[in-house]
Amino acid sequence: MARASARRHAQAAFQIALEQNELDGWRGDLEVISEAVKDPFLLSFLESPKIHFAEKERILRQRLEGINPLAMNMSFLLVAKRRLGIVEEIVSEYGRLVDEYRGIAHAAVVTAVPLDENEKDRLTHRLSDIVGKEILLASQVDPSIIGGLVARVGDKLIDGSTKSRLLALKESLMR
Repeated sequence: MARASARRHAQAAFQIALEQNELDGWRGDLEVISEAVKDPFLLSFLESPKIHFAEKERILRQRLEGINPLAMNMSFLLVAKRRLGIVEEIVSEYGRLVDEYRGIAHAAVVTAVPLDENEKDRLTHRLSDIVGKEILLASQVDPSIIGGLVARVGDKLIDGSTKSRLLALKESLMR
């Protein structure tokens, strides 16, 4: 439910930003909102049912001064609906939408050993050739895959790990 709500809010912000040609401005504004609600004192104040909305609005206007008025309205809506917990997801989803619009894909790659910069560059180019988009690479190490790599780009999964190959070999031998 929260994930779907975050997706809807991000999509609405993206559409507005696209119409206003303010994609980067909105990204910055959403990040400002996200950073503000990380303050535990502000968060507890904004979530308190004992404090009138007008007071919350006044504090938010001070804290978020300078952001787009429509982004400010989104923050008011999130406070009113008690959905401040989804702000980080909204920022993440919004960033994904902007990157997708610009032809950029995010790749999460797991390897058994750390990759050096040269290997990361080669892998980035190879994945870019496969999906036809510019790639932003995030890598992590998991020795349990034994060797090779597992890459996820959007909804595509490329499993070239030694572990998966060994499991496939085991299954074929058992048939």
